[in-house]
Amino acid sequence: MLYDLTLKITPAMANAQGADVHAPAGHLGTHFDCMDKEFPLSYTRLEAVVFDVRACAGREITCADIPLDGIHAGMFVGFCTGFIEKTGYGTAEYHKAHPVLSYDLIDALIEKGISIIGIDFAGVRRGKEHTPADQHLADHGVFVVENLTGLDRVIGTSLINTYPMNYTGVTGLPCRVIAEKD
Repeated sequence: MLYDLTLKITPAMANAQGADVHAPAGHLGTHFDCMDKEFPLSYTRLEAVVFDVRACAGREITCADIPLDGIHAGMFVGFCTGFIEKTGYGTAEYHKAHPVLSYDLIDALIEKGISIIGIDFAGVRRGKEHTPADQHLADHGVFVVENLTGLDRVIGTSLINTYPMNYTGVTGLPCRVIAEKD
């Protein structure tokens, strides 16, 4: 089965984001922040694991919440929190109260040598911590795909296909993310 995990963008959503300086730079909907890096074509189709971390609501997602031994180099590691479905994309709560990954978990994923983190919320960290966390990950070859939807359909292992737009000179790249699951 194929599952599209990409947030559908409506004209109303795009218009609502029109005042957001990030939207024209590729930060609308499902995207990843480039962080001055080039997305490797080898990252387009990856073995994946998506963890159900909905029980972590209200606190950081930590190493204790997932089995790290099932993660290996080159993987797409997803986190299903259900947040995008609960709050709706683009709301004030969505941007300011979303889940976060602990710094220890971020560093453990880097140590494992993963390629992509996929999340159904606005960033691995919030506010002023968002950009430095993305840069830290990118400096270690890890991209963060934000604003995925329907991750509950692909909890467990699968293959994930990620196809970013071929833009240059932007800070965010919209992408299409498709899961293949038996």
